[in-house]
Amino acid sequence: MSTAITYCLKLLTPVSHLPSPNFTMKIFLADAEATLRLGITLGESLSAGSVILLEGDLGAGKTTLVQGIGKGLGITELVVSPTFTLINEYTEGRLPLYHLDLYRLEPPEVAALNLETYWEGIEVIPGIVAIEWAERMPYKPDSYLSINLTYEHEVTRQAEITPFNCAISEAIAST
Repeated sequence: MSTAITYCLKLLTPVSHLPSPNFTMKIFLADAEATLRLGITLGESLSAGSVILLEGDLGAGKTTLVQGIGKGLGITELVVSPTFTLINEYTEGRLPLYHLDLYRLEPPEVAALNLETYWEGIEVIPGIVAIEWAERMPYKPDSYLSINLTYEHEVTRQAEITPFNCAISEAIAST
């Protein structure tokens, strides 16, 4: 692995034992509780400046995953979908959580939000940026985790996690 690669997650294992970057990991999620637990693991493992781009149909579990990230960060405030407010900021945990929902926006409207201020920590304290409906973004950060949630059956889900220019911790890789 190149030393130029940014690490999105605190590494719990030597770099030489991690999968190469830009691979896709598939995780079976038996129910909403499993989705929440995956989020908790992410929240416990993520480092400041991490960006999570979430995709999936309505009801696929994107907000549930972000609620778990909040719990993993130690945020006690209820994490809710920012569909109408666009951005919810939670600053009480180990790191701030910036939760964005782009569902109601078109790409030109998204571009006007200057989202890079969140992942670059320009006007906010560096934290975790979780963006629902990320497929509406006209541009992406240099490094991020892409998580696509899909229905497998009525209750079960699958998470496809692809790191771009960052590494995944052993805690996530062993989920």
